[in-house]
Amino acid sequence: MGIFSKLSALVRSNINDAIAKAENPEKMLNQVLLDMREQLAKAKQEVAVAIADERKLRAQLEEEQKLAHDWEQRAILAVREGRDDLAKQALVRQQEHTDRAISLDETWQRQNAETERLKDSLRQLNEKIEEAKRKKNLLVAKQKRAQAQKRIHETMAGLNDRSAFDTFERMAERIEETERRAIASAEVTEVLSGDPLEQEFRKLKPATESVDMQLLQLKERMGLPTGAPKDRAALPGGSTTQKPTPQLTGDDNGLVKDAELEEEA
Repeated sequence: MGIFSKLSALVRSNINDAIAKAENPEKMLNQVLLDMREQLAKAKQEVAVAIADERKLRAQLEEEQKLAHDWEQRAILAVREGRDDLAKQALVRQQEHTDRAISLDETWQRQNAETERLKDSLRQLNEKIEEAKRKKNLLVAKQKRAQAQKRIHETMAGLNDRSAFDTFERMAERIEETERRAIASAEVTEVLSGDPLEQEFRKLKPATESVDMQLLQLKERMGLPTGAPKDRAALPGGSTTQKPTPQLTGDDNGLVKDAELEEEA
């Protein structure tokens, strides 16, 4: 049983080493299976030697039993021939072979039982190796899936790391704050410098221009002309004056009448 204890320990060691390294699971599992088959071949050789020893012991036992039987038959023959002296010697030889047969039988029984246990262990080991071969692809698939999940978790952890984004946002906020302060500083400088009256009129001018622009847009929407009336001139105080009607001469009066007739036609 020592060979199988060593084999089992070696197999466990190889598997543990493969799991610890886990560099290439498929390659490592193939190597483990190769080691298993090599050790199985050695175990088969050892079992074959044990079987050969068991068969040798059985052959020796059968030979001793045969010799004991032969000397017993010789003793019987000597008694029939009246040769008791030869019969006694034959019986002594028969007893010697019988004793050796009994001893060999005990040894053979133990060897036979041990050999049968070795055969069972060898069959079980062979079945485990075949099962490992069948499970290899499944184990490799599981390992690859585990590695893929690990990479996904690592990627998600990297995406959840907002340190760089937080730094960017802080820098953007700092730049905007600097810009706001610069604008505020410029406004303070403008307030403290220059003529206050001039500043007040500058404030009014955009408003006036804005109202004029709104008035023009309103007239455009209403379909009204946007220019000032040509026949009226604004007077101070909001009054208007009628332009004087020009005096017409005779020739001019005739031209006017001709123009009026043309318009009526």
